[in-house]
Amino acid sequence: MTRKIIILGAIGNCIDILDTINTINAATTSKEYECLGFLDDDKTKWGKSIHGVPVLGGLEVASRYKEAFFVNGIGSPSSFWLKKEIIHKTNIPRDKFETIVHPTASVSPLSDLGHGVVVFQNVTMATDVTIQDHVIILPNSVISHGVIIGEYTCLAGGVVVNGDVRVGESCYLGANCSIKQGIVIGDQCLIGMGSVVLNDVNDNSVLAGNPAKFLRPVR
Repeated sequence: MTRKIIILGAIGNCIDILDTINTINAATTSKEYECLGFLDDDKTKWGKSIHGVPVLGGLEVASRYKEAFFVNGIGSPSSFWLKKEIIHKTNIPRDKFETIVHPTASVSPLSDLGHGVVVFQNVTMATDVTIQDHVIILPNSVISHGVIIGEYTCLAGGVVVNGDVRVGESCYLGANCSIKQGIVIGDQCLIGMGSVVLNDVNDNSVLAGNPAKFLRPVR
């Protein structure tokens, strides 16, 4: 049965989610998803079409679409800590969030993905990984065995997370950063692109460099 999907947000990763949905449909004999549209609070987008898919209105109208499932693409290095608040304001039940995995991703069946997770092209995920709700993993990232990624976190492209790492809630790991095995990263942390993290990271921290060093609080 075809599932109706609405994407939260209408820029950047949200367009990539549409592309992933189209790729999933193309790889199956029956149409797995029908994308009804985007929801975005930018009123200048309302009524417009993105790659043939309409922007239906703001996030507050999500409750009108009782038959739909949802997936979230909102979040950037400048606003990642707001993702939890944004999703909660929609009042969408947890079981109405769909997990989307690109056909080229290699995800171990011995790992566990929560609700509203997005896994993009060529991601590799090893055994006993736990990906909690509303995590987005951008292309070419590698997640080794025993890793736990907390809710609302984003892994940008090419991130390497080595074995038994713990990443907290509402974090943003920048492109091509690497996390040493066994490291614990706290909640609401920003790891700069290309950084090499060799030590545990406290909550609310911005780190960058090789080796990564603390720069400032997130906020």
